[in-house]
Amino acid sequence: MRSPLRRPVSPEKPGAGLRLFLRFSVLLIFLIEALGCHRSVSSADADRPLELLVSSDAETLDPRYVTDVVGMRVTRLVHAGIARLDPETLVPMPYVARSWRWHDDKTLEVTLREGVRFHGGSLLSSSDVVATLRAFASPAVASRHAGVVDAIASVEADGPSVVRITLRRPHATLLTDLELPILRADQAFLPPEPTGMLDGLGPYRVERWSQGEILLSPAEDAALPRPRRAVFVRTVHDENARTLRLYAGRADIALNAISPTLLPAVEKTAGLAIASRPGANLTYMVARLGRAPLSDVRLRRAISASIDRTEIASTLLGGHAERADTVMAPGHWAYTPSPVPLAFDPAGARRALQDAGLSGVHLTLLTSTDRLRLSVARFIAQELAEVGIRVEVTPLELGTLLSRLTAGDFDLATLQLPELTEPNVLRVFLHSAFIPPAGSNRGRVHDDDLDALLDEGDRVSGEEARRAAYAAVERRIRDQLFLLPLWHEDQVVVTSERARAFVPSREGRWLSLASVP
Repeated sequence: MRSPLRRPVSPEKPGAGLRLFLRFSVLLIFLIEALGCHRSVSSADADRPLELLVSSDAETLDPRYVTDVVGMRVTRLVHAGIARLDPETLVPMPYVARSWRWHDDKTLEVTLREGVRFHGGSLLSSSDVVATLRAFASPAVASRHAGVVDAIASVEADGPSVVRITLRRPHATLLTDLELPILRADQAFLPPEPTGMLDGLGPYRVERWSQGEILLSPAEDAALPRPRRAVFVRTVHDENARTLRLYAGRADIALNAISPTLLPAVEKTAGLAIASRPGANLTYMVARLGRAPLSDVRLRRAISASIDRTEIASTLLGGHAERADTVMAPGHWAYTPSPVPLAFDPAGARRALQDAGLSGVHLTLLTSTDRLRLSVARFIAQELAEVGIRVEVTPLELGTLLSRLTAGDFDLATLQLPELTEPNVLRVFLHSAFIPPAGSNRGRVHDDDLDALLDEGDRVSGEEARRAAYAAVERRIRDQLFLLPLWHEDQVVVTSERARAFVPSREGRWLSLASVP
């Protein structure tokens, strides 16, 4: 196996960040292993809240406006929808609904469970569901998720526990869309409430939220049985600090928050364990299309062929990732294996660039300031440099990164779809109707054939028909490389003895916290 450090570089060159990252990792590993035998956990810890470590703060806890990963996962502990996704198959299953049935391809009847109460004590009724879905669609509310309910023509109560939803057109993803949190009818149209104090139906309620700290307390009579323990979500931006907090016995759970290079030492620490499962996500590279030189598909193909996905997955990501030849991850119902893997062929890439007159092209590559992500980006830049593509890596804070992408002020960027559960979400990232500011088609993809295929995937019903539609989408993406799939990362969790029962779902949600004994 080739080492990712095989190329000698000066401090000014891309590999320096990777070398510094590994040096820090070695020092921390030494500290953990040297002191690991002194780790102790007080018996008084038995009843304290489970502490879950995250690397960034939630932007808001209002489910109508939340889009960041931490905020999304917290709100799905506090709130519950008509449906939720099976943690393994990602197929929609009833949540606050008892059952549902289709009358025809545009009419769904939902029957609600009895005895489910909001945290404030009021019983869930059909009027709450009606008000919530109307609020998400209302321009007055201006929810960031209004597009999710765009296909709904009307929603009406048919008695206290039955809701009838009528669609404007056949829409295959309605049941997945109904994962949207249900709010109390009298709160659904309230102004934004970023502190999360809207009444919920989930297993936890927000007890307190301050900078870097969210305390969630168990809820009674909600959509799931009352959890045994409260949960403390703590933001710790520095990875070394997260690792040492786990070592000291002060934290219980870190999901995708510890670099692969540190995991072996963490696993040797008494009281800590590591578990993983394949993730429903995608790390990918987006290119700014519509302008030279990236409008030339030959350049995009050369970039793809220059990236050794397998080595990055096995070394920098510690084997906790699978190289991606498709957008959808293996194991997902919509996954169709690619007949030919995306080749790692630097010699072929070099020849293709020379033939196209593109050797020596200079590009920028945007990435996050996360140390591991920055190291991966610099390694990719090294690989591209070897075939004749000069790349300047620019690390940016998330808000600035997204602003640059939305404005189209970039050449390349490495990004992740952390919860790729429903293939219809690809419309938002690849359909021409969703070019910013209308959506997240940041690469400015405008392809009539791809638009038609994405529209078909949105319209057809039945798993086999939908799988066929998205197999065609995958073929079109692969042919033109509108985005470059890189790898699918595992959901990797470090847990204390108290939290050993916690298992994340394939999309990385935290709902199994509610069942930790």
